[in-house]
Amino acid sequence: MQLYRSALLIAVTLLAAPVRASETKVHWDYGHEHGPDHWGDMEPDYATCKAGQHQSPIDIAATEKADLPAIEFDYKPSPLRIVDNGHTVMVTFAPGSSIRVGDTRYELQQVHFHQPSEEKINGKSFPMVAHLVHADAAGHLAVVAVLMEPGAKNGLLRELWNDVPADKEQETLVPNAAINAADLLPQGRGYYTFDGSLTTPPCSESVTWFVLKEPLEVSAKEISQFAKLYSHNARPTQPLNDRVVKETR
Repeated sequence: MQLYRSALLIAVTLLAAPVRASETKVHWDYGHEHGPDHWGDMEPDYATCKAGQHQSPIDIAATEKADLPAIEFDYKPSPLRIVDNGHTVMVTFAPGSSIRVGDTRYELQQVHFHQPSEEKINGKSFPMVAHLVHADAAGHLAVVAVLMEPGAKNGLLRELWNDVPADKEQETLVPNAAINAADLLPQGRGYYTFDGSLTTPPCSESVTWFVLKEPLEVSAKEISQFAKLYSHNARPTQPLNDRVVKETR
């Protein structure tokens, strides 16, 4: 169990850890030559990106309504640790913030962003999405996806974009700054849920996804600010295969 936990936690932190030239000859990206269509062939550890049957993201279309437990969010203020890691902007959180779904508590690890949204709803994509990554005591991962649409300003995004380090792969602890991931949540907490994977190499499966139904409003300026860093860092949607997507009533 400890080995399984370690493997999953290593997988989810790959976004945070830059890969040096001495470690691999070619690194993945979102372009043509080293993009998503080729991830599964680039490294043996990435084989699941090609062979996996429960890959993410997906286009959420047919669903089954179910009496699902509420996601109980318990997010606390945390020091602002932020990095532009070459794939996205990512923020890591101090221990203490969590969600509870049924009897399982998941600790918030980090949040990162994609443009456009990786998830689609009935074929529709959104300008951006935030992925809030959590892990339970056994190392099982749960990701809450918050879709974003143009609207009102979001104070947390303004703070993050203003504090993105000038140098890539250099995590910065911003002095005297504290953030709360609750500021990235819409008012509505209904969700879709399904079994999936990480959306970046190594594309590890056995990840539980919770995609909130209600989008979060963010300003057009905040969307364009992120686009200056990453205009397209989204993996295409993957086949659903034998999975069932459930949604709250």
